[in-house]
Amino acid sequence: MDEKYRRAVDAAAIFSETDLAGRITYVNDHFCGLSGYSRDELLGQNHRILASGLHPDGFFQGMWRAITEGKVWRGEICNRAKDGTLYWVDSTMVPLLDERTGLVQKYVSIRFDVSEKRQLLHTLQWRVGHDVLTGLPNRAYLSELLVQSLEFSRREDIPLAVCMLDLDGFKAVNDGYGHACGDLLLVEVARRLREIIRGEDVVARLAGDEFVLILRYVRDTQELNGALLRILKAISEPYSIQGAQQINVFASIGVTLFPLDDEDADTLLRHADQAMYVAKQSGRNRFQLFDVSLEQEVKATQQTVQQLRQALAAGELRLHYHPKVNLRHGQVVGFEALLRWQHPVRGLVPPDDFLPLIEQTDLIVDVGEWVMDQVLAQIRQWQGAGHCWPVSVNIAARHFQRADFVERLQELLARHPEVEPHMLDLEIAESVAIDHIQRVTAHLEACQSLGVSFSLDDFGTGYSSLSYLKQLPTQTIKIDKSFVRDILHDKDDLALTQAVIGLARAFGREVIAEGLETREHGQLLMRMGCEMAQGFFFAQPMPAAAVPGWVASFAPVAYDDDGVC
Repeated sequence: MDEKYRRAVDAAAIFSETDLAGRITYVNDHFCGLSGYSRDELLGQNHRILASGLHPDGFFQGMWRAITEGKVWRGEICNRAKDGTLYWVDSTMVPLLDERTGLVQKYVSIRFDVSEKRQLLHTLQWRVGHDVLTGLPNRAYLSELLVQSLEFSRREDIPLAVCMLDLDGFKAVNDGYGHACGDLLLVEVARRLREIIRGEDVVARLAGDEFVLILRYVRDTQELNGALLRILKAISEPYSIQGAQQINVFASIGVTLFPLDDEDADTLLRHADQAMYVAKQSGRNRFQLFDVSLEQEVKATQQTVQQLRQALAAGELRLHYHPKVNLRHGQVVGFEALLRWQHPVRGLVPPDDFLPLIEQTDLIVDVGEWVMDQVLAQIRQWQGAGHCWPVSVNIAARHFQRADFVERLQELLARHPEVEPHMLDLEIAESVAIDHIQRVTAHLEACQSLGVSFSLDDFGTGYSSLSYLKQLPTQTIKIDKSFVRDILHDKDDLALTQAVIGLARAFGREVIAEGLETREHGQLLMRMGCEMAQGFFFAQPMPAAAVPGWVASFAPVAYDDDGVC
């Protein structure tokens, strides 16, 4: 190389020359300074004297293949200095060719020290995946570690526990001693967790005082319980920070087990979090195992809600009508609308199989409004055929307690102006009424101002029926069928039924008995003063199209005042 070019390169870069055998024939001062070797120690030595051992054999084989073929090679190499420290250089290897023969004569290497850049990059990469305060993996890196752990557990069929840990009393430390003390406490908690878990396990910090542990190779519940108890004990040992008095905090841990809980990483974390909150609510300083069966029930409910929402949109819901009969005159006085689901595969599904699953969702509101709209349309159709049968509809608690219930009911009535509002009877369960007496009373009065009738359903099942009856402005009381069914044989049910009938009459309410199954039931009810009933003795609930024909063929069953036919 021309001397003036060499001086220029010597001034700017780490420079060396090597013969075809890889022996060093020239190094500049930058090379010696960075490697820690003197020029005399380097000249004549193979470049392997600087090998760090970090690169695979194929790395240098590729480099030598390129330069021996006369190609320029570029890349970053990790070298080991004389004192054993590692440093990185960005290297360009250039084969110099003999101008006369065109063959490679020697190799020159121009390098730049990138150790600081590599260290900065490593630090940045570390910070991306780690919590700066505690040095633990953070949320982002935890997700990667959990996915890897799950893949290994699935492949090797090895159980895995995912634990969510939250400190109890940490806020009091921050408030009482300051956030700096709180930070040091978190550092100490992280240290204790690192010390107590095994090398193959993982501890990470999510945020604040929340930590996650991945416990691998959990052989059985006994082993898991032992590990969790050791963790709780380690966390609960007193802390002495910045000369402060002993600080005590505890932990609540939620745990879910894979493959018993066979879900993805995010879902397992969510399940562990749910279990952790149960542990807190149960008294803290304890652990709680996630209930997989309960989650399966929740999923089943969600699936049913979704299916029923689709059924409502697809027109699969049906109403059947159950007759109410005046026992004295043997006449049909009205009907109760009962919901059914005409499932495309399961056939006609009874309400007990799906209504309880949607009663705590807003879908019950949509279903309830659909039922009322259908009933009003049906009453109008019957009226057009010369029939005057009022219809009662059960209203769920979530639906009736909505602030806009009265307003939306008024809109429904306005869509059916041909139907007198009193033809619609809304039934609310006694338990709903007495649990929300003020709101229910206000709604009842507002709805009755529209002309709508109300019945108190399942009467007798509430814990304070007598004390609240006077406050509830309902026209009708329905005696629950659980009492009526056994009045022929059970003296207590008979006494309760008789008391309800007497109470209703005293307050000027109509009374109707549910669950009439035999003629003898009707005779006894008449003797006690109950003149209206419904039950399978008269008919099963039927589709609307069957109602006129059934009424026309219904043989009146009348009782005199003594209950005798």
